[in-house]
Amino acid sequence: MIEEMKKPKYAIVDLEATSAGINASIIQVGIVIIQDDHIIKTYETDINPHEKLDDHIISLTGLTDKRLSKAPEFSQVAKEIFDLLEDCVFVAHNVKFDANLLAEHLFFEGYELMTPRVDTVELTQVFYPTLEKYSLPILAKSLSLNLANAHTAISDAKATAELFLKLRNKMRQMPKRTLETIVTYGDSLLFETQMVIQEIIAEKTSEDDKDYIRVADILLKKEKALAKPKQLSRDFETNCHYLGLEDRPIQSQFAHLIAERFDDSSTSFIEAQSGIGKTYGYLLTLLPRLEGKQLLISVPTKVLQDQIVDNEGQKIKETFHIDCQSIKSPQNYLKLDAFYQTLQRQDHNRLINRYKMQLLVWLLETETGDLDEVKQKQRFEAYFDEIKHDGFIDASSPFFEVDFWHKIESKQAKKPILITNHAYLLARSAHDKSFLENKVLVIDEAQKFFLALERASQKKVNVTKILQIIHKKLQQESPLILQRLLESLQFELSHLVSDFYQKKRMLLEEDSITQLRQDMSEYPDNDLDDLKQLLLGSYTAFWLESEQFETHRETYLRAGETDFRRFQQYLSPQTKTYAISATLSISKKVNLADLLGFDEVTFDYLPLDINNNQNIWLDKAADPYEKSDLASYEALLVEKLIALSQKNIPMLVLFTSKQVMLSVSERLDEHHIKHLTQYKNGLASNIKRRFDNGESKVLLGTGSFWEGVDFTSQDKIIAVITRLPFDNPEDFFTKKMASYLREHKKNPFYDYTLPVAILKLKQAIGRTNRRKTQRSAVVILDNRVVTKRYGKQISKALAKQSPVREENFEEILSELSDFLL
Repeated sequence: MIEEMKKPKYAIVDLEATSAGINASIIQVGIVIIQDDHIIKTYETDINPHEKLDDHIISLTGLTDKRLSKAPEFSQVAKEIFDLLEDCVFVAHNVKFDANLLAEHLFFEGYELMTPRVDTVELTQVFYPTLEKYSLPILAKSLSLNLANAHTAISDAKATAELFLKLRNKMRQMPKRTLETIVTYGDSLLFETQMVIQEIIAEKTSEDDKDYIRVADILLKKEKALAKPKQLSRDFETNCHYLGLEDRPIQSQFAHLIAERFDDSSTSFIEAQSGIGKTYGYLLTLLPRLEGKQLLISVPTKVLQDQIVDNEGQKIKETFHIDCQSIKSPQNYLKLDAFYQTLQRQDHNRLINRYKMQLLVWLLETETGDLDEVKQKQRFEAYFDEIKHDGFIDASSPFFEVDFWHKIESKQAKKPILITNHAYLLARSAHDKSFLENKVLVIDEAQKFFLALERASQKKVNVTKILQIIHKKLQQESPLILQRLLESLQFELSHLVSDFYQKKRMLLEEDSITQLRQDMSEYPDNDLDDLKQLLLGSYTAFWLESEQFETHRETYLRAGETDFRRFQQYLSPQTKTYAISATLSISKKVNLADLLGFDEVTFDYLPLDINNNQNIWLDKAADPYEKSDLASYEALLVEKLIALSQKNIPMLVLFTSKQVMLSVSERLDEHHIKHLTQYKNGLASNIKRRFDNGESKVLLGTGSFWEGVDFTSQDKIIAVITRLPFDNPEDFFTKKMASYLREHKKNPFYDYTLPVAILKLKQAIGRTNRRKTQRSAVVILDNRVVTKRYGKQISKALAKQSPVREENFEEILSELSDFLL
């Protein structure tokens, strides 16, 4: 076919219809004809469907029954449309819908549309692998397409034509060798979509891969050498001037504190509120003072880690030619050996083959090999589990020199700035004592570091998956001794799980795991090594917990230590350490330095500013959360969220319960409220970007959304706190902390639980007001702030951050509108 149509003519088609179903009627047609990469003709027409439009279609397309009543019937324009398309390749964004619907309408008028079909959704997924969503409006923003009137046929067709030309141009810029490898998986693309790739291959010469590294038929991006680094000034304000940053007195004060404490041998604890520009404050102050040392920055989450690399790190790299290295655990990176092995086999799964194509494109672009850059991987995690790095690379591998993890390990010593997350810092420094040597360490959001230190002292195994492994092995023929061990393990684990769900037993007594320990000490195979390490390690406490997913539930066995770890044991005496936190004092009797186990410390405090661009409302009539009547609570919560969503202002809704969040999401779906929900619609980082891109005005989140995700894109935003973020009193850590505090004659609730909840609340609220020009309205729908004795402490603490008002919900709606408009 390619030989016959070396220069095919493409018809980019978009239809608007009465619905998305198979019985839909066409109400508008837009066609753009492209030949030799030039638009040679456009065509548009309304179609009278002889049926009333529903409100959703009217709102979506802007078409009305009155307008369509004057339009021609499809039969009157069928020949004209067929003549346009007959000698073209049919191209559409979601071609299956458009081509099938139009072919059916033409067939009933006596015309058989047999043209090849190309899908721009699949082409974009392959050639833009780092995008999160591939709807036309989202792509218009991401790729700067002209989509002035979305959901009108001709406007969508023109935007799709622009996308199609952009795709072809990108293919032309890629090496022929990679395109040839990609097209070997072309049968996994819809219809004749691969013909576009084949056409571009036919145009290209073979000598076009000199700008890439070739290893075993895989082409990789060459690293660009940075220009000679520029010397930063020891004056913070001068560095800010070079970066074009606005003058911020509180940021300067923070930077000067960092400078003053640089030569102090003790650990420097600095209390600084969110939103003052701390990252630039310590980067621009410490970089000119390192004198051969490295700056190591640790933040709570990978999302925040990526955020610093992409924003502050990139700006410093462009301006001062100073590079930074992001370091995560090996599992975050692609293992080229493993990926190459999957290329050698034939997979019949279309999604896996499309991933192979995507990754071949991505390897021409990525500098890091960080799989977090590939945004669609959650759709088939098993494949990415197969190709992620395990931390080992054989020196005889052809990929040894270009292996992403090996390069990070070998080159990190030469990078002036290292950026990591708390979990990896603790895991790495626990087994590599040299990691923190010759470093200036900044622990950002140090209040989260204490919890990360606790998590690092725990281990978790998935009992559900272990029981599946045991069940599968019991189906196989094996020696009698192994059979008996497996049966005993199955019995003991099943008994623990049964007790957990029936009797709600979480913490396990020592005698309940004695037999399990005995069995695992005798178990010869290595497929249950995680369970063996947990049971036979130095852990002193064991408990069960579960997680509910949309389609199933999983049970976990966890182990921990009853004593607290001291972070100081990880540090080299030469390591200068800064611990920066929104609060240093958990309460009057408990401070962060004590919890982290530091002896010699200094404390510095920056003054708090009242933020008048953010107001906090307490709903004094909010309904209490009652487990016995959860459905009523959720229904009332949904009513209030719907009322707030009608303000048409971006809204972040924070939950403390995943189950309640997912249930509320289902109820919002029933009311046709468009929203994004963590877990249901993707990982936190993915849905955050989609929210920032304007895909939805409502975002439901939990977990990491309380901790370290900034919302800077929105000029106005509403943050809804559905429930105060108290720690679960049944959690192992909460009980451990309570026991520790009682031993030291302190009150667990007032000296820890309440202050930590206030801290989480303040941080979450601060995340939605990060710019001077940003206005943020916070609504707290938990009446305990008003009804409980400790509520006054919460409202008093919040009032130090932003003005607080106590109102009925109807008054909140009115005042909120006045504040934000």
